[in-house]
Amino acid sequence: MNVNVPFIPETVTVHLGAPNEAAENVTVPFVDYIANVASSEIYPTWPENAIRANMYAQISFALNRIYTEYYRSRGYDFDITNATAFDQSFVRDRDIFENIGQIANEIFNDYLARQGSVEPLFAQYCDGIEVTCNGLSQWGSVTLAEQGFTPYEILTYYYGDNINIIRDAPIAGPDSSAPEIPLRQGSVGDDVRTVQIRLNRISNNYPAIQKIYEPDGFFSDDTDRAVRDFQSIFGLTPDGVVGKATWYAIRRIYNAVKRLNELDSEGVNLSEVTDQFESELSIGDEGNAVANLQLFINYLATYYNTVPSVTVDGVFGGATEAAVSAIQRNFGLPVTGVVDAPTWEAIYRAYLGIIGTVPPEFTEGVALPYAGVPLRIGSEREEVRALQEYLNFIARYYPEIPTVSVTGYFGTQTQRAVRAFQRLFGIAELGVVGLLTWDAITGLYSDLYRGEELRDGQYPGYEIGS
Repeated sequence: MNVNVPFIPETVTVHLGAPNEAAENVTVPFVDYIANVASSEIYPTWPENAIRANMYAQISFALNRIYTEYYRSRGYDFDITNATAFDQSFVRDRDIFENIGQIANEIFNDYLARQGSVEPLFAQYCDGIEVTCNGLSQWGSVTLAEQGFTPYEILTYYYGDNINIIRDAPIAGPDSSAPEIPLRQGSVGDDVRTVQIRLNRISNNYPAIQKIYEPDGFFSDDTDRAVRDFQSIFGLTPDGVVGKATWYAIRRIYNAVKRLNELDSEGVNLSEVTDQFESELSIGDEGNAVANLQLFINYLATYYNTVPSVTVDGVFGGATEAAVSAIQRNFGLPVTGVVDAPTWEAIYRAYLGIIGTVPPEFTEGVALPYAGVPLRIGSEREEVRALQEYLNFIARYYPEIPTVSVTGYFGTQTQRAVRAFQRLFGIAELGVVGLLTWDAITGLYSDLYRGEELRDGQYPGYEIGS
């Protein structure tokens, strides 16, 4: 599931002390945790509307800690503490008040969020007598309930009118948000896009970090530079690889600059966390991602006699499944026929090994293999120079494709030419040159250079699914 969208964890791990204090961790069902906190902090004799308002705040506070990985992004092995100076009261093995337990079972998967934001509200609260704060007053909520305020009216009284109660949030098992496979140049997917979005926001506060032209999920040169800049600033090895340490450091600093752990959070909008890529490929899937996979399979099939070649049609059928299974057997992976993160990583690394000895310099009439890194706005490398030469040659025959300056830098001019090519030959018009587009461009370039005649409406090589 998309770990960037809030969900209710099945369990929560509570540290029985202050964060840096040596103390035991206990893992309990989330619903039991909420019932325990409520039974520890409020009275069962309070008006029900006050109890419900307080429990919504308690749920949202806990979910904010979990969603932002407040402690785990700092290297701790727990989700929240029971130290009231930092978090909420939790008393191990305490008795649960019956009415509070019933309400917890009813609303444990509801939480508060600002309108237009997805993250659970950092619903700060205090008792309102010994301690006052900018959030909900627990004893004040009792007074409001006695005056006839509903739970929502009590909450808006303290947190403002721009809050919603999100109801029936999905429930999922505990999961780390860090990607299973480290991200680096060539990686593609929603985890890459998340890193790009977060680094761009962090760079507003730390302008030494390279801006990423477009957070599109393609890990190319500008993303590599931004990651290295971040790592240098925050004392990490500047290798451009987003492993667990860098992922959580980015998460921690992003939380800080967005104030996600404060009542006046800047907020995270839905467009920032909406999935745009398939996480796995399997039987029945169709589209460009499958066509890319099939092209990689065919490269490997040339060098591994245990891997069968497949038709590049953008449809994940039985032949593609058999080829994936063969690759999994070849590399000692579980044989499922499904392309998960480890399988994709094995395919990609094997491909890089195959083409690693090919020099990237452009030679007229010779088409280079795909270098393994998507070319996009901000890319600056020899492969871009070769791409520009290919496009200019093709433009002699296809005036719909504008010519470009051969600079080795992928700017808006090159992006327009790439989009024109993709549009002309029925490839998804992303303006990004991955394997599918590279194969189409170089295939057409080679055939035109050799003077081969094209069939109407099709470029030489493969028919590509939409």
